[in-house]
Amino acid sequence: MPVGKADLHIHTRISDGMASVETVLERAEHTTDLDVIAITDHEDVRGGLEAQEMAAKRGLKVEVVPGAEITTRHGHLLALFIEETPPIFRSVEATIEAIHAQGGIAIAAHPMSWLTRSLSRRTIDRVVERAEEGVTFDAIEANLSPAGRVTARQTEERNASLWKLPVCGGSDCHHLPQLGTGWTEFEGSTAEELYAALTTGAVREGHSRPPSLREIGLGQSLLGLAWGFSATPRKMVRRGTWVSGR
Repeated sequence: MPVGKADLHIHTRISDGMASVETVLERAEHTTDLDVIAITDHEDVRGGLEAQEMAAKRGLKVEVVPGAEITTRHGHLLALFIEETPPIFRSVEATIEAIHAQGGIAIAAHPMSWLTRSLSRRTIDRVVERAEEGVTFDAIEANLSPAGRVTARQTEERNASLWKLPVCGGSDCHHLPQLGTGWTEFEGSTAEELYAALTTGAVREGHSRPPSLREIGLGQSLLGLAWGFSATPRKMVRRGTWVSGR
């Protein structure tokens, strides 16, 4: 069976990415060897649903998984294979339950990173220790984005010694040159086969050298930082989903 590649962490202009949904989709189709991409805008599944419909209408090779990067009270959590955006600012356990309730996949994004809102070591320890209660991560993310790189070694070591979670990859793409520089390998090539692999833990992480600041462009990098600082808080306020959660 062929080995498929999926980038499971991609942002668009719907949140703090620098490219439109259409531009991301076309680049994935024509300039990468990805079989599947997941659009994971902050607190918003619309980009993934739009890209999924667009790919189907155009008969593209690349398949799209609708997703979102959800802000829990404890940090960011990737929600994949969802149709509705889960409520934000809940506990990580309640958010995992909300993702699983719609048949989705819950992945700890850029674990322990101090560069962005991330799940702490203590939080991940707690969730993993209570896994027998039926609420836990489906996988943990490894990526070499700036947010993921700062704690990549610590994450790898702790996962190997304690968490023992499946490891998947994604680029945490905010700029087009980042697309496809982190990926998840799985048996098959379709989104359906990716889902099956994630539910059984039969995935592995892969990556290439992330683009340099020069390759992205200083202007684009600065613009991206400014857009990120403004777009994501506005989106969180607009959603107005402050819930007590568990």
